[in-house]
Amino acid sequence: MATTFWIVIPVLAVLLVSVAVVWPGARSARQQQGSRIRHVIGVPFTIVVAACGRAPSEKTVHRLADSPEATKARQQAELASRDVIAARDADTPLSLGLVVLQDVCTGGKAKEWFFSNGDDRYKIRCEMYVTAYFGADPRSVADTLDGVITAGDRADSPIPFNHDFHYARMVVDYYRGNTGDPQGPGTGEPTHLSNAGSVTFFWDQVRSGDTRELIEEPSLVAYHDPPMKRLLLEPASTSVADLRREHGMVFKITMAVNNYFTVRK
Repeated sequence: MATTFWIVIPVLAVLLVSVAVVWPGARSARQQQGSRIRHVIGVPFTIVVAACGRAPSEKTVHRLADSPEATKARQQAELASRDVIAARDADTPLSLGLVVLQDVCTGGKAKEWFFSNGDDRYKIRCEMYVTAYFGADPRSVADTLDGVITAGDRADSPIPFNHDFHYARMVVDYYRGNTGDPQGPGTGEPTHLSNAGSVTFFWDQVRSGDTRELIEEPSLVAYHDPPMKRLLLEPASTSVADLRREHGMVFKITMAVNNYFTVRK
């Protein structure tokens, strides 16, 4: 609100001066005076617009990323994601093998006067990407999936899939051999369950022969330089291929981007 006020005041002043200068009968007498006033007003107006449009400095962004507020929000976001992962490890047939956490804070851009995509409206925004990889026996895919949605039946469970999810039940029946393709004839073996995009549960296909889709190795887009960038691999020595060799197949859980800390301009 304060920023808008200081922008509007110079604009109104310029408009008033312009009207006074071109008023009938007074143009010739006030022409030189109007020119001087426009020059005086134009200087602070330019300064105000430039200040409002400037991108936050690297020092400012780093300070905000390291602030107590950002630290608290970061810890809460990470803890919530780890709770979801721990519940699957403890309450389902899945065996946790690898956790990948990518945490990135970025500074906002200078004012985009036309076609803004929103990056000029904040000083800093921090996002967290969390993915967990589990191993399981490919001979008991139905029991594994049923175990996951059974754990989700509990009222206090952080697992968003349960037996109220009709498609999840269809997928279990498909792997038990009780029904055809869950998405309709010819659609083939399923690959994932999704809860409104917030949590997605993927797995290796086991029935599609040479064309089956397999979980890939993590795609790492950050490097470890806290607090601006954090990259955690736990344990760092484990790969998706290692899990597949040990258990037979791999399941993956991805949690949607969590904009856990934002400071607007």
